[in-house]
Amino acid sequence: MQLTYLFVFSAVILTAAYFIYGKYVFKKFRINNDNLTPSHRLNDGVDYVPSKPIVVLGHHFASIAGAGPIVGPIIAITFGWVPAVIWILIGGIFFGAVHDLGSMVASLRNDGKSIGVIIQNNIGKKGKRLFILFSFSTLILIIAVFADIIAKTFVSNPGVASASILFIGLAVAFGFVTKFTRNKKSAFLIASIIGIAVMYYFVYLGMQLPFVLNYQTWIYILLIYAFIASVTPVSMLLQPRDYLNSFLLYGLILAAIVGVFVANPTIVMDTQMHVTDENLGYLFPVLFVTIACGAISGFHSLVASGTTSKQIDREGDAKIVGFGGMLIESFLAIISVGAVVVLSRTDYLSRLGEEGPVPLFADGLGNIIASMGVSGPFAIGFVALTVSAFALTTLDTCTRLARFTLQEYFEDVEQPIGNKISQNRYLSTTVVVVLSVLLLGSGGFATLWPIFGSANQLLAALALLTISVWLIRKKINPTFVTIPMFFMFTVTLSSLGLFAWQNFQKDAYVLSVIAAILFLLSIALIVLARKSLIKEKEEKAVV
Repeated sequence: MQLTYLFVFSAVILTAAYFIYGKYVFKKFRINNDNLTPSHRLNDGVDYVPSKPIVVLGHHFASIAGAGPIVGPIIAITFGWVPAVIWILIGGIFFGAVHDLGSMVASLRNDGKSIGVIIQNNIGKKGKRLFILFSFSTLILIIAVFADIIAKTFVSNPGVASASILFIGLAVAFGFVTKFTRNKKSAFLIASIIGIAVMYYFVYLGMQLPFVLNYQTWIYILLIYAFIASVTPVSMLLQPRDYLNSFLLYGLILAAIVGVFVANPTIVMDTQMHVTDENLGYLFPVLFVTIACGAISGFHSLVASGTTSKQIDREGDAKIVGFGGMLIESFLAIISVGAVVVLSRTDYLSRLGEEGPVPLFADGLGNIIASMGVSGPFAIGFVALTVSAFALTTLDTCTRLARFTLQEYFEDVEQPIGNKISQNRYLSTTVVVVLSVLLLGSGGFATLWPIFGSANQLLAALALLTISVWLIRKKINPTFVTIPMFFMFTVTLSSLGLFAWQNFQKDAYVLSVIAAILFLLSIALIVLARKSLIKEKEEKAVV
């Protein structure tokens, strides 16, 4: 079978899903352009900024993509590439796209606030605090891990560091220019074309001018950058950088498609499904935890209800940004699968253990792109740089999201310190960065990271639970949300249960206890949601 067939089949399915199922979901959420969005109603020029759909899509897609849709699918192919593809397509359409759009719309109807605040409005204050503590802890871990990954990448490949620094400078200049051309379509288009052209030139220039620093220095520089990106107006740095970077990933996807048609590679890996793996465990639930981004990821709910909802110009824009952005990511996950199925299973397993998923992806896709006449080393470097650029995007977005969640936690706390944290973005961001530095210094994230695959999917299940309750209160049939919700709770609770038991047997009691706490947290929120709905039903019966 040719890899071209897989790409064409997936593209047709995802495109049809956008226009057919997307239209159905769009109507279910009762999206109406007459509703004034938070970006207009609460416009502050810092976090709430109405923006063009293409710009918001660029920010949202760059933020949710990161390295997730690359790493997860490549590791999950251990169980076989066919089940991986099936879950990416079904999960992306019926789970992830609904989850992302639902989180975004619910946030739009609640002043652009996060899922945590929506939980408070629909389930209760206890539910909000439990959820925010969980999501804040997850974000701190992600910041620490991605700072470590990026710093190591910059040390081993200084050219990537140089290009990344140039990208940041370009983003600031682009943000400044577009501030004065925001309402002039032709001027914005010209600025975009020039910005994208310069960005691609910086890919080449960065590789020619390597910037060498040690690991520790890079860690501090990255966290200082994350601090600045969190507190500055979103239109000055975060939004333009994500917008321009999204074209880097669009270029990667386009190059992959053209390269596959030119090279016309054959899928070498067999189609056998492997129910168990001695390292990963059982296909169920591990496959559905390993492939998060690309199918469904709880982290997306934090982005959709954190930064993206504050930039949506009209409610109708949520379809292309939320539903469409998820389906584009699903196709990126398919490309990740395509980068390795050209290998035999034996070669794949051997190289995955020796090189890791990102180098394997860069090498596989780079060689396919090289068939277009591009230099092999340059093509591989371009792919690696794209992955690194999006890891940096995840770092700065997570810092801003952690700041939002911390501020929202202390919004209703009657304490001087709590009030200062909730109102002062500099103080709240400082808390986020300091906690990330402490976690990096302890080295604990390396031990804790394996459990956060389950935690991320638990986050998705909890977001779907919140959306379901919100829909019920709005008297909208939530079946299209509750079915994915029940499945994700089954997956995550099974995974956490197995994880807790396996680590208990290995005497890894800390990890076992953490898994048990996450398990109990999800049960507590389910119980709180049920109680809130029963209470509402009883109150209506009395009336």
